Order: sequence, then C-alpha cells, then structure tokens
Amino acid sequence: MKQTILITGAGSGLGRGLGLCLAREGHAIIATDLNRERAEETAAQIAAAGGEAKAGALDVTSEADVRLFWDKLAESPVSVLINNAGLQHVARVEEFPVEQWDLLLGVMIRGPFLMIRAALPGMRARGFGRIVNIGSIHSHVASPFKSAYVSAKHALIGFSKTVALETAGADITCNTVCPAYVRTPLVDAQIRDQALQRGISEDEVIGRIMLDPMPKKTFITIEEIAAAAEYLISPLARNVTGQTLTIDGGWTAQ
Repeated sequence: MKQTILITGAGSGLGRGLGLCLAREGHAIIATDLNRERAEETAAQIAAAGGEAKAGALDVTSEADVRLFWDKLAESPVSVLINNAGLQHVARVEEFPVEQWDLLLGVMIRGPFLMIRAALPGMRARGFGRIVNIGSIHSHVASPFKSAYVSAKHALIGFSKTVALETAGADITCNTVCPAYVRTPLVDAQIRDQALQRGISEDEVIGRIMLDPMPKKTFITIEEIAAAAEYLISPLARNVTGQTLTIDGGWTAQ
C-alpha cells in the first residue's frame, strides 16, 4: 500500500536513509530539514534511484513554520509522519549550556508535538494515519553527559503513548522505534565528543561505550530501522499502537 510519508530531519543520516529505503518500497517521500539544500539533496537522491520525493525547509520548533508548511501540503495529503529530527550535545550537567538544553528539547519533544498536532486533523478526516517517532536506546537507559538527549527521548515514549490513546478510535497509530547506535554523522560527532569528555580514544568509545553494552556487538543499520517502520505503517499494524519497538542488539534484555 503506497503511502505519502513526511520525514523530519531528512537532510542527512538516518532521516535521509529512511527516505531512500521507504521510497524503494514504493512510497512517496516528503523530505524536510531545517537546511533546505540538504532536504533537496535527499529528494534528488531518491528521484535518481527511481523514487518519488519532494523537499522542503522546515523548522519543527516553530509553531508558525509548522502550520504554514502543513497548509501548503493540502494537495499532498500525508498519511505517515516520521518524527526523526534530532541533534546531540555532550557535556556535564553543570557545564551544559541552557540554550543547548532548550534546543534539544525543542527539536525532539516540542517538534513532534507540533508536527503531530498539525497532522492529526487530516489523518482523522481521511480515516487513516501512521505516526512513527524515532526514539533511541536512550529512551530506556541513560548515559553520562547526555542529559538533554536522554530526557527528550524518555519523554517521547510517554508522549507517543498519549497520542496512541487519543487516536484509538480511528485507524491511526502512534509508535516509537528505539534503536541503539546507528553509524551516522550524528553518532560520529558523539564519538569525538565522548572521547574528549572521557579522556579515552575514539576506538575505545566505539568498543567500550557504544558496542560493549550490546550482546550482538554491532551497530544498528538504517535498513533495519526502515523495515520496522515499514511494518508499523502498514494496514496490518492497525492494532499496534502506543508501543516501543526497540532494536538494540539485546542491550535492554540484560
């Protein structure tokens, strides 16, 4: 079943990868990013691979920007929303800049709230909708030096469950996919930052901090996350809502 899928933070990394993977499954992609050029690059890559995609600049923290963007989508009804936009800042709590705290929670909690609030009227009117929020292993566990990120990702699960309950009377679902580390530019930056904070090498960060807690000892792939999303957005997943699908190599089984 072909869907029109809006992905936030689709200008690079996981968001771009999800767009490419889901387009290969026949879905139409609306790639959004704070950086218009990066969103357009993603759409161009999808088109070059034979897929269907549009691009747009979007600041998910801005109520006015979100409202204007959704108003422009009237001719392209969105059946699936993937809230993926995210960023990281690594610092001790006592050294954590307030403006960075506000930015991280703005992008990863206020953003999904504004996007879902804007998406739901259309989904209800059409009688179908799928919302996939991209959480993290840090939706379940904590790591030092990531207070804002951990707080935002924990909160995202609670918000997703609330949306699931509020939409239970329609064929609309809201779920959270929580992967462990995926080797993206965001994670590469974390490797450097954590090496500095902990006083260890980047290889030690990868081995001891990122992969050692995972019994399977391997990074999660974008394709694995896309496969989870593909199931969650399908008609067969109509009774899967308010759930957290964790892809962590066994991390939280311990």
